[in-house]
Amino acid sequence: MHSMTRRQSIASGAAISLSALSYTNLARAASGAARPRIGFIGCGGRSKGLLKGFAENASVTWACDPDQQHAAAFQKQSGATRVTHDLRRVLDDRSIDAVVVATPDHWHAPAAIMACDAGKHVYVEKPCSHNFREGQLLVQAARRNNVIVQHGTQSRTNPLVINAINLLHDGVIGEVLVCKAWNIQRRRNIGHAKPSAPPNHVDYDTWVGPAEYVPFQSNRFHYDWHWWHNFGTGDIGNDGTHEIDIARWGLGVQGLPTTASAIGGKFYFDDDQQFPDTATCVFQWSGDGKPNANKQLIFEMRIWSKNLPHNCDTGVEFYGTKGMLFVSKRGKLAIWDESNQPVAVPTPKESSTQPKNHQLDFLQAITENREPAADIAIGHDSCSLVHLANISVTTGRSLRIAPSGQSIQDDSEADAMLTRKYRSGGHWAVPNA
Repeated sequence: MHSMTRRQSIASGAAISLSALSYTNLARAASGAARPRIGFIGCGGRSKGLLKGFAENASVTWACDPDQQHAAAFQKQSGATRVTHDLRRVLDDRSIDAVVVATPDHWHAPAAIMACDAGKHVYVEKPCSHNFREGQLLVQAARRNNVIVQHGTQSRTNPLVINAINLLHDGVIGEVLVCKAWNIQRRRNIGHAKPSAPPNHVDYDTWVGPAEYVPFQSNRFHYDWHWWHNFGTGDIGNDGTHEIDIARWGLGVQGLPTTASAIGGKFYFDDDQQFPDTATCVFQWSGDGKPNANKQLIFEMRIWSKNLPHNCDTGVEFYGTKGMLFVSKRGKLAIWDESNQPVAVPTPKESSTQPKNHQLDFLQAITENREPAADIAIGHDSCSLVHLANISVTTGRSLRIAPSGQSIQDDSEADAMLTRKYRSGGHWAVPNA
C-alpha cells in the first residue's frame, strides 16, 4: 500500500472544512435568483429515482450516458437540454454547478474525482469507490478543491434511522458493543454467456472507461455488471453498503477496523457471477483493549433466500449492555431491555431535523455552506468495510489492518488488492495516485 506521506491530507471520517469554500454559480441559488444547474452522469435505472429528489429543487441541464437509448429516455423525462456520451463535456460546462454520478461502480470515483477537479459539487451513488485507494483519492479531491461531495447512503437523512441512532447515542441500550446487519433477498440467475458485439446504440469503449478492457458480454452489462470484479463490488457493495453504513454509525466507530474477516462463496447460483451469493463478514475495532472498548460489526448476505429476520430484507440489530435495538430502513424500530422484554420506543433527546430527502440535503448543504448528511469521508469509511470484506472473502484469509497506516499487515497479496489494475495503456479517467 502507498505510504502515509501520500495520504497526509486524508483524515478518515474527518469533518469537511467549509470556511474556505468559494461559491460561484451557486451563489445565485443561495440568494434565490435561480435553481442550481446539474448534470447527470449515468442515466440508467438509478437515475430515475434520483431525479425525483432533484426535480423540484434543481434544473437538469445534461444527460450523459454511453448508451444513447438511456440518455435519450432520461432527457425526455428530465427535460435536460443537452445530451452526450462523454462526461468531459459536462465538466467543461462552466454553467454547471453540480453533477450526479449514477454510473456503474467502476466509474463512481473516477468521474467524481474529475468533477471535483473541475470545481463541481458532486452527488455520487454508493459505493463511492470500486476499491479502497479510489475512496482515499476521492476524499482528497473533495478537500483539495473545497467542494461538497454527498454519498448516496440515504439513511443518513431518514428520520426514523436518525432517531434510532440518536437513541443509541443517548444510551437507550447502554454501551453498544456489537451489531449485526443483513441483506437478504432473492436475486436472479444471470446465466452463462459469451462475448459478442455490443449494441449499436452503445459506446462500449466509453462504458468500460478506465477499467481493464474486456469484450462486451450481455450478462456483464446493464445491472449485471454488479456481479463482476472488473466493474462492480458484489451485493456486499451494492445493497450491503446501506446496512453497513447504518451499523457503523450506530456502533459509533470511525476509520478502519483492526481486523476484518469474511467467508462465503456461491452456495446457490450456477451462473457467471464472480462475487459470492452468500457471505458472513466480521469487523472488529480493538480500541485500547479495555472492557467496552472493543466493537464488533457483523454483516450477513444471502441473495438467494426469502427467509428474513424481523420480516425485513435489510436491517440492523444493535446489542448493548442494557438491551437490544432493531432498526430497518423499511420503517421498523423496536427496543428490548436486558431481560429481552420489549419496551416502548422513547423520544430521543435530539430529534431529526433533516430535509425531506437526501438530494435536497445535498443542495442545501451547498447553498447553506455546511456539511452534507453523508459527507464523502463518512462514505469512504463505510465503503472501506465493503472493500475489506471483498478482499477477505476473495483471498480466504482474515486481514490484520493497521488503521494509522491504512494498510493490511503481513499479507502483500491482500494489501495489493486495496487498489486495482486499470486499462492497459492508460486512460484519461484513471485517478492519479
